[in-house]
Amino acid sequence: MIVQRVVLNSRPGKNGNPVAENFRVEEVNLPDNINEGQVQVRTLYLSVDPYMRCKMNEDTGSDYLAPWQLSQVVDGGGVGIVEESRHSHFTKGDFVTSFYWPWQTKVILDGNSLEKVDPRLVDGHLSYFLGAIGLCGLTSLIGIQEKGHITAGSNQTMVVSGAAGACGSLAGQIGHLLGCSRVVGICGTQEKCLLLTTELGFDGAINYKKENVAEQLRELCPAGVDIYFDNVGGDISNTVISQMNQNSHIILCGQISQYNKDVPYPPPLPPAVEAIQKERNITRERFMVLNYKDKFESGILQLSQWFKEGKLKVKETMINGLENMGVFRL
Repeated sequence: MIVQRVVLNSRPGKNGNPVAENFRVEEVNLPDNINEGQVQVRTLYLSVDPYMRCKMNEDTGSDYLAPWQLSQVVDGGGVGIVEESRHSHFTKGDFVTSFYWPWQTKVILDGNSLEKVDPRLVDGHLSYFLGAIGLCGLTSLIGIQEKGHITAGSNQTMVVSGAAGACGSLAGQIGHLLGCSRVVGICGTQEKCLLLTTELGFDGAINYKKENVAEQLRELCPAGVDIYFDNVGGDISNTVISQMNQNSHIILCGQISQYNKDVPYPPPLPPAVEAIQKERNITRERFMVLNYKDKFESGILQLSQWFKEGKLKVKETMINGLENMGVFRL
């Protein structure tokens, strides 16, 4: 059987911007037979995420992310349907997911690398298992629970950078659900700001490309910032940290502004900002959701419940066709 797949055609370099030409679509032959313990699946949805920029380098800078190899199929979060199984846990028609799903139309996988998913948890929206009711939702929920130290009723203010993104848009909503009295998002367009405040329940939004972030933070967070869900790093984060309160907390989810630069992760703060962090006893610890797998099952059930109750709104950007995956990476 001939199938399509996406391979890494070239690397952008540690300080370069990815381009579509870094990827290549090719056809390969899928074996007719599968071995004991294997499962043949048809790909339904693939997730494109910021961390993948690190996988395009020879050295990802992380001990838990392996780099993609040149001329080899790339992988990431995926959902598909079982077409044939020689694994005792799966039968034809099961829906399954994996964090290491090859970008391939059909693929033979080790059944032990897959997890079965229940479409009822997402009201049939299987792609949600790659986002709000999957790793993005778990990253936001567990990150806030473990590193945010929210105390309901204590009038805490949360700021979210990259607030219209996959994790940020969920983190702000979850912050409210867990007890924050005020949530402010930072993003890059007026349309995104409007989305945050009119549909996702944010109390305020700042367009960092058009507005003075420091001034807007002072206006929208008059009592200072208690919890900062950091997706971007760089100048924006430095500005937020300078307005954080004593004994406040940074949830270090991502540093997307730094991913095209050859810097360590997490990137060090400028000396003046680091001094503020230390003086005010602001926690800033690396957070990796994969270290909390024991909390995944309960987390998925909580996210599903909020979604079904209409308390967690889900926004997606979706394009069709494996041949467009490289373009979508940009």
